[in-house]
Amino acid sequence: MRRLMVLALAMVLAAPVLMAGELAGVTMPDQVTVAGKTLQLNGMGLRKKLWIKVYVGGLYLEKKTHSAEEALNMPGPKQLVMHFLTKKATKKRMDAAWDEGFEKNAPGTSKVKIEKFKAMMGDMHPGDVVTLTFIPGEGTHVVVNGKEAGAIQGDEFGKAVFSVYLGPEPPTEDIKDGLLGKE
Repeated sequence: MRRLMVLALAMVLAAPVLMAGELAGVTMPDQVTVAGKTLQLNGMGLRKKLWIKVYVGGLYLEKKTHSAEEALNMPGPKQLVMHFLTKKATKKRMDAAWDEGFEKNAPGTSKVKIEKFKAMMGDMHPGDVVTLTFIPGEGTHVVVNGKEAGAIQGDEFGKAVFSVYLGPEPPTEDIKDGLLGKE
């Protein structure tokens, strides 16, 4: 009986670890709720620039997939969460990375919307969290450190944002593979 109680206690204590994804010291929940839908943590990836760990990203979808095309075209809400690990993610560098990502993966995206989107974010510091949530028919919400920074209307823009990470030329193949749960 005692052995059974010890085993049960060990399972309860281990449950929080089993119920979350972890990468580079960043833990993300296995599920989030967006617009009344439960999204699953599809995967986590580490964005590195040279030897610098920039951020850990987590992709949430209604149904897990290893296919970038399926993830991009999946109906329903999507969420990307970025936990920053460095103080070197300045606004200037982030803006340049966004410009490059949109140009390579969604070149027809409205420049006005891209500029509005970039204006919602500033310098990133270790511990900062940016959450990008796409809700069909509503748009893409940007939340920085738990505070709503704004939203960009249009389903096309939402797909373009996620294409930056899941398109043919992501920031790195490692982050794309991680978000798709391939690593």
